[in-house]
Amino acid sequence: MSERILFINPNSTEAVTEQMSAALEAFRFSGGPQLVCATLHSGPPGIETQTQVDGATANLIAWFDEEPERKRADAVVLACFSDPGLVALRERLTMPIFGIGTAAYLCAAARGDRFGVISILAGSIPRHRRAVRSLGLEHRLAADLAIDLGVVELSNEDASWKRLTAVGQQLRDTHGADVVILGCTGMARYRARLEALLGITVIDPAQAAAGMAISAVLARRGANAAKRKAA
Repeated sequence: MSERILFINPNSTEAVTEQMSAALEAFRFSGGPQLVCATLHSGPPGIETQTQVDGATANLIAWFDEEPERKRADAVVLACFSDPGLVALRERLTMPIFGIGTAAYLCAAARGDRFGVISILAGSIPRHRRAVRSLGLEHRLAADLAIDLGVVELSNEDASWKRLTAVGQQLRDTHGADVVILGCTGMARYRARLEALLGITVIDPAQAAAGMAISAVLARRGANAAKRKAA
């Protein structure tokens, strides 16, 4: 049986989980880990405030406690850009746990000199800045700009695309970003199209975390194989 990486959408909007799963399709390959996407139905439709981020921690802990099988995943990815519950779950669970926000910032720093963030709402920006500072990357942040659309509103293709293109161009042309991060899992469907339009790297956080999680799982597989061979 292949290893299993569990991607958890901490909000209750199934469309976000479906879009994330579609974005991860390129990371599913024969012989590779299973990438299983799940929705936390006890969560709000979108996680947009610090109060909702904090509340997601208790919901996530309860979700893992409900079914012990979930605790046997080989890696876990928290699929919210604010990385709710990351520290608490690392205290309680033994597998590698990744937050998509942290993964996106680190990936952006590896791909270019200055990265910009497209946030959903202006209220998210201070939270993002705290995360960037905690990683020591504030000198690499070109700007963080909001499209002023909530998580549920991202399903409005016309409105979302209009705002994403305007903010993406502003990050590139006005603020000098050579990498752009999509600051919400609900933006996943727009990544490839926006990258083609802007002509610079656009990072989907769930994909960034997937690369790290798969690497960790395969490295463990290799180490276990080496131990068996040595024995």
